[in-house]
Amino acid sequence: MSKKTVSLVLSSGGARGMAHIGAIEALEEAGYEIVSIAGCSAGALIGGIYATGNLPTFKDWICNLDRVDVFSLMDFTFSSRGFIKGEKVFGELKKLIEDCDIESLQIPFYCTAVEIPSGEERVFHSGSLYDAIRASVSIPSVLTPAKIGNQEYIDGGILNPLPFDIIPDKELGDLMVAVDLNGPKDTFMKIEKIKSKESIQLPRWMKDYKKKFSNYFKDEAKEEIHKGMGFVDLLNYSFDLLQDKLSELVLEKHKVDILIEISRDQAGTLEFEKAAELIQIGKEKMKNAIETFEYGN
Repeated sequence: MSKKTVSLVLSSGGARGMAHIGAIEALEEAGYEIVSIAGCSAGALIGGIYATGNLPTFKDWICNLDRVDVFSLMDFTFSSRGFIKGEKVFGELKKLIEDCDIESLQIPFYCTAVEIPSGEERVFHSGSLYDAIRASVSIPSVLTPAKIGNQEYIDGGILNPLPFDIIPDKELGDLMVAVDLNGPKDTFMKIEKIKSKESIQLPRWMKDYKKKFSNYFKDEAKEEIHKGMGFVDLLNYSFDLLQDKLSELVLEKHKVDILIEISRDQAGTLEFEKAAELIQIGKEKMKNAIETFEYGN
């Protein structure tokens, strides 16, 4: 009996994107074959790495980063266009997994970004994989816009957080499967916290950055919420609301065979030290969704 083929759509969602890894693992373990991938922002990162065949290498690396490691990869800048340049983390990724042309990937891969200042959606399906991913992950106010040639790009989630429509019909699998990282509070999953490799206290300057940009770190956000939102918080909050509404509209429009939702409250945008927990959540949710799909309630 041949495997059921899947077209996989992976949403935007910052560090919560590590849940995509667990979802992919659950699909493979259940005997599904992923034949095409569409990703946006964090979904572009994980989908692209998976299409190279090197997801286990990436998983091992990301799960061994503690809070200090994560902060050391953030090349902070005082630019008004974003507070992280992104050169450090992409430099490390290229050491870990070599860049390649999207056309050479083992699985057809598509990701989306937004051209500025035109505001038009750009779908990447050829050229440098890392250029495409860097363009797709350029979260406004967080990462500075990506530049490819003379054109600049920001996060594809602004226009298309769940990019169902960018996979050509000829590359669609038997089933459409989607992972939405911007789910409501009632999709929150409690799991036992997985300790990082060592218990390290953040240096003072890192704590200051975390406090300043508390909206991207859930623990600090809870402590600061009574003080009200600053400019950056309001901008990020508006971006979140926009993505949520767009995701709802997209899901109403497209037929999805299997959908899992990861609560926005599971992790802040930059809490990559929670990778192991998020992977477990993605895996458990996808396992449950597959069981429901195959056998009913």
